Amino acid sequence: MNPTPIPNGPLEQKWDEFKKHCRLVSPANRGKYTVLVIGTGLAGASAAATLGELGYKVLVFCLQDTPRRAHSIAAQGGINAAKNYQNDGDSVWRLFYDTIKGGDFRAREANVYRLAQISTQIIDHCVAQGVPFAREYGGLLANRSFGGAQVSRTFYARGQTGQQLLLGAYGALMRQVQRGTVQLLPRREFYDLVIVDGRAQGIIVRNLITGELERYGGQAVILASGGYGNIYYLSTNAKSANASAVWRCYKRGAFLANPSFVQIHPTCIPVSAAGQSKLTLMSESLRNDGRLWVSKIPGDTRAPKDIPPEDRDYFLERLYPSFGNLVPRDIAARAIKKMCDAGYGVGRSVYLDFQECLAHNRAEMDRKYGNLFAMYQRITGENPYETPMRIYPAVHYVMGGLWVDYGLMSTIPGLFVLGEANFSDHGANRLGASALMQGLADGYFIIPYTLGNYLAGIKPQEVDVRGEEFQQAAQQTHDRLTALLSVGGSCPPREFHRQLGMILWDQVGMSRSETGLKDALPKIQDLQQAFWRDVRVTGSAQGLNQALEEAGRVADYLELAAVLTLDALARRESCGAHFREEYQTPEGEPLRDDERFAHVALWQWQAEKAPLRHEEPLNYQTVQPTVRNYR
Repeated sequence: MNPTPIPNGPLEQKWDEFKKHCRLVSPANRGKYTVLVIGTGLAGASAAATLGELGYKVLVFCLQDTPRRAHSIAAQGGINAAKNYQNDGDSVWRLFYDTIKGGDFRAREANVYRLAQISTQIIDHCVAQGVPFAREYGGLLANRSFGGAQVSRTFYARGQTGQQLLLGAYGALMRQVQRGTVQLLPRREFYDLVIVDGRAQGIIVRNLITGELERYGGQAVILASGGYGNIYYLSTNAKSANASAVWRCYKRGAFLANPSFVQIHPTCIPVSAAGQSKLTLMSESLRNDGRLWVSKIPGDTRAPKDIPPEDRDYFLERLYPSFGNLVPRDIAARAIKKMCDAGYGVGRSVYLDFQECLAHNRAEMDRKYGNLFAMYQRITGENPYETPMRIYPAVHYVMGGLWVDYGLMSTIPGLFVLGEANFSDHGANRLGASALMQGLADGYFIIPYTLGNYLAGIKPQEVDVRGEEFQQAAQQTHDRLTALLSVGGSCPPREFHRQLGMILWDQVGMSRSETGLKDALPKIQDLQQAFWRDVRVTGSAQGLNQALEEAGRVADYLELAAVLTLDALARRESCGAHFREEYQTPEGEPLRDDERFAHVALWQWQAEKAPLRHEEPLNYQTVQPTVRNYR
């Protein structure tokens, strides 16, 4: 591994310094290089479109029948950018500081500052694409606030921001498909990474319609497959979202960074039935105008309209007066859990109430949140225009992922990792509206430079997909599929996934302890053994077989769960979303240990042995880590 170093010089100039001195590929030579892109969400679609525009030969793969079904489409609330259109004191520096503070000082300074710098370009680029951001009466782009900030910097398209941004990226992608620089290969699932001469030079995918194992070669692989939040079974992620691409690259030698940093979103529709298979997000943007409260009387059975103001506890406003309902997600989620644990909740939920704002200007509320209100009513049967929403935290995002250097390359040369699949920018807690910002920054503005810098040192030789390395990878994939089909047990894959989710949510969820984590490890191991002893996978490897797809993903989840738990156990501190009960302040806030844990934890796969833990120190030269205070 020869990682891309962070440039020397002042923080504000590091990215410009990199761009000044990075190596370039001549336009006449770019068509000689083949780049394989896995995933067509915001990061993957924007990367494929941009690289195609530059003249590279791009092959892009997705699980779905169309890139428009990527999970980025589900993002609701907005995208951050330091435009300061509201003239309320925002700046690139303030976005950088809010992001690194929100992540509890567990991210690299240089990466986070670059993200804040690029944020302003993203908005201009998307407006030029025709993304219909909300506008004020005079025609200027509108902004709203999100958690962890005291300025309004979030650009939005009602409650459908991810969808509109994805349509913009999709349009750019399909333009390149029409031009012939990008080849789109839908309904393919990534199964293995092929390493030739120490570099990532190919992939094995399964055609989900025919069942055929296909081989593709290139000079670089870009992984933009999203995060692994679905490991918890119940999450806000699409059911097709999975960990397998990340996990299989990890088993080929890519280090996994901070896998236990999992974000629990505070405002989601609560679990309503034992057989439920996923949860639904209610956008953080709702906390601009909605107020969270519970009754001051434990176990109160009165309807919310019958509880007078003097009997209501607006607990976030009481606990955090400076930020109120717009504290960061990890803080809000833990506060909600504490209120419910103490018996003040509405079962396992709290109220999110809009009555004050609805009384003041219902038309404006409908303009901003109408689709979210309709979604809530369709799912719950309750009308949020008339009664408060009931919400509870749920798994939403992962800050952990494959380790990348400043150039977004993993520990495997030639394997680049973008978006939620990498660990890069959010530390121990992501601020709301920053995921879309990172995905588009990585795809539109960073990878064109860093990939070119890498490819400039490589000859564009044709990759032989009939070579020994490809043969071995294809055979290993075939053997794994055969093993899953051959178990012949009695229990479907989903049941093992559900049981794993219960273990993780109870013991590796919002609140963790040494006792609980040590108890979880043998449970995960026992469940993994039971899976390979009793899983039932119907059908065959030929043709469409969703049971086989699910079984492969659950097998990967069971292995990943052990590393996730080990990471949480090894990090003997509380920071951001990683809350260890043994390490908290008298006020119940996370208690960091900067002397021992101001680092990124990197995990290295070892076959038949426990993974190795490495550390990348986090050296803060510009900001001074402090205790996060949102009170």
